[in-house]
Amino acid sequence: MSTLTFDLAEEQKLLVEEVRRFAEEEIRPGTADRDRGHEFPVELIAELGELGLLGMMVEERYGGPGFDPLTYCLAVEELAAVCPSISVTMSVTNSVCCWPIQRFGTEELKQRVLPELASGEAIGGFGLTEPGSGSDAGAMRTTARRDGDEWVIDGEKAWITNGAYGKYFVVLARSDARAGTKGISAFVVPSDAPGFRVGQAEEKLGLRASNTTALYFDECRIPAANLLAEEGLGFAIAMATLDHSRLGIAAQCIGIHRRALELGVAYARERVQFGKPIAQHQAIQFKLAQISTELAAAQALTYHAALREDSPDAGRHASQAKLFASEAANRACWESLQIHGGNGFCEDYEIARLYRDVRVTTIYEGTSEMQRMVIARHLTR
Repeated sequence: MSTLTFDLAEEQKLLVEEVRRFAEEEIRPGTADRDRGHEFPVELIAELGELGLLGMMVEERYGGPGFDPLTYCLAVEELAAVCPSISVTMSVTNSVCCWPIQRFGTEELKQRVLPELASGEAIGGFGLTEPGSGSDAGAMRTTARRDGDEWVIDGEKAWITNGAYGKYFVVLARSDARAGTKGISAFVVPSDAPGFRVGQAEEKLGLRASNTTALYFDECRIPAANLLAEEGLGFAIAMATLDHSRLGIAAQCIGIHRRALELGVAYARERVQFGKPIAQHQAIQFKLAQISTELAAAQALTYHAALREDSPDAGRHASQAKLFASEAANRACWESLQIHGGNGFCEDYEIARLYRDVRVTTIYEGTSEMQRMVIARHLTR
């Protein structure tokens, strides 16, 4: 199904073609097997790095191509249409690791870390959520204390994408217990830091080829220079990072949504009931029409939000895009599976995997309920 163009530049069109070709030829053949085996695609991720897709918005002086947010979203969309697990692996290292380091890191830190991430030699992650604090990020219990030229971090983070394979993690910790959210700071923690430990991979409903673990910090020591911005600005950094990263999740949803529509149309054309293809039955036609219309709306919201990322109302636009795109993609997969009937309930059909993969999109990077709160706050402040 065609993608809205928004008058894409020639460079963007060429990138979309390149990523689509790579996804179809290199990623798709093993997608189902990797899902069944919960297999993290190490070699394919390395190839994404070689294509320049793991540090897409990193500036050229730090080894990246310096693409804009819309170009990044287009790449995420193409990967998600083939393998949502790979798209989220790519999205996380771009949006919640590279982006905050480039935006808030010192020049020395950026020169030290970003070239490795941008080249794909390393991937990254983001440590905000804890077992007792999800949407309520201000309730985090992980702590950080200054000890000479080092910071010492103690605590635990949960649901960390790329946990077992990432080399650099942007981690939020409480550096002043008395200051509320203003006592939270942000740090770049390398996986080889003393006191850093990765938990077992989570057994998830979907996105099974994406690695998700807990992270543990036991007197974990990192250089003082690994602090992002200033002490006490961590909560603001986390919120800004999430405002940005929601664009990637919205783009992931568009890719999944687009594929669900493709599968629904193809099956409806082939499946014959009552003497004709079910695509000729009005009930099925109405489902496909709704899926297609909501896809166009999700694309419009997401591309618009990507183009306005540096505007004062960027957070609202990103939340609107993520909210609508994630809920629309869930509806699209539900309806496409319904069109498939009993076959859609079988793992031999791709829609079954998409139905599992899409479910988390209304949860991570802020639940739908939190997106509505963010949007309302922007409207009423």
